[in-house]
Amino acid sequence: MRNVFLFIRRYITFFTFLFLQAVALWFLFSYNRFHRAKFLGLANEVTGRINTQYNKVEDYFSLKDENKRVHRLNDSLLNLLRTNFLKRDTTVTMVKDSLPYDTAGHYRRYIFRPATVVYNTVNSQKNFIQLNRGAAHGIRDNMAVINSDGSVVGVVVNVSPNFSQVMSLLHVQNSVSASLKKSGDFGTAEWDGKDPGYIWLKRIPKTVQVAKGDTVLTSPVSFNFPPGFMVGTVTDIQLDNTTGMYLLKLKTSANFFNLQQVHVVENVERDEQIRLFEETRKKIDEAKKKPN
Repeated sequence: MRNVFLFIRRYITFFTFLFLQAVALWFLFSYNRFHRAKFLGLANEVTGRINTQYNKVEDYFSLKDENKRVHRLNDSLLNLLRTNFLKRDTTVTMVKDSLPYDTAGHYRRYIFRPATVVYNTVNSQKNFIQLNRGAAHGIRDNMAVINSDGSVVGVVVNVSPNFSQVMSLLHVQNSVSASLKKSGDFGTAEWDGKDPGYIWLKRIPKTVQVAKGDTVLTSPVSFNFPPGFMVGTVTDIQLDNTTGMYLLKLKTSANFFNLQQVHVVENVERDEQIRLFEETRKKIDEAKKKPN
């Protein structure tokens, strides 16, 4: 306490000056409109800058919740896309679907469900992604997975009650039916197990006009992915001498190094499509075995 009094006594002149200066400024800004206006303008500018910086810090720590809200909104909007619905041909029979879209007879083809990535690898030749949604949330094997920006990520290959395992597009045994946006010609997009930023589009006829920068989308013939979602962009064009077709190098649209929020896509009619495909193949095989 003695040191405090000694400090005040030593600097009493300086403290007195500060006090009188504050009083003088108070009189100046209180009884002079011009100076008061200037002071308020300066004060607003300073407090505005401080609040701006504070809000930036506050926004940074709330990004996780904000991302989740935006992802839920995107999920609801994706479920309203008209490409998720088809119209049945009712010229022969009337069909009543359990999930109608409107009175015109449109029915739902695809359902989007939000999920969060809890595990992801990119350094192996067989990469997998784990999501925090499983069988209890309606997730099943063979459902497509796309990124929050609409880029192809992979396909669900295994589920538990609360989690699901996804075979990444960066898996040497995975392939996606993809088509060129300009021409509509489709081939198979596969990864060669090397650079996680690039995949290859195979079986594109060399008669097709292709240029660097062309967009590649999921094709309409896929059982898993809805059509029109980004796979990548063409960065290099080569000719496969073994097939006589183009071999296109694609820059993946999804950033596999930073996957966070994704959508799991269910093709409502996939089971019927697969069943018809298998029955057709079985019927053809049986027909070949019969003597002419």
